[in-house]
Amino acid sequence: MTLSLQNFNRALSEAEQLLTCFETLNNHPELCSYDVLKKASLIMILTAWETYVEDVVTERFDDKFALIKGSQFGRFAEKQLHERLKFFHNPNSNKTKKLFEEFFGLDVTEQWKWPNVLPKDAREQLNKWINKRGDAVHRVQFDTTKPQIIKKDELEKCLRFFKALAQATDKALEQI
Repeated sequence: MTLSLQNFNRALSEAEQLLTCFETLNNHPELCSYDVLKKASLIMILTAWETYVEDVVTERFDDKFALIKGSQFGRFAEKQLHERLKFFHNPNSNKTKKLFEEFFGLDVTEQWKWPNVLPKDAREQLNKWINKRGDAVHRVQFDTTKPQIIKKDELEKCLRFFKALAQATDKALEQI
């Protein structure tokens, strides 16, 4: 298990804590809008994913290219990685695939499989969660008659999905 995956799991535990707060406050709606906690939890999960990808790419880069570190080519490659990561936002399946292919020659998205999930399904689901996160961040829901941005059961599915996705990614990186 990479250090990046360990940190990712710690970050997800904070999102799980928010979900627990939601369950507690759900019984006391006069205290606050509990939908805010669900949105915050979703945002934290996706932020944890983005951080995980950035961290694991850096971690594997440092391991794989340790021998050239400090050389002219090593400094060039490291600068290229840092430039790519500066603009690596909303890590959907295409952006993630491109980053891993560029630096490691690996289509990590083809390794995203676990029981009842194929790589194609994982890519589609990741992209849906990225879009939902965008809605949660950029769209305020004024109309209370419309469905919530995310429901509690969806949030639980989201947590399970990203745990499995990060584990599958970590496993795939054992190849490089």
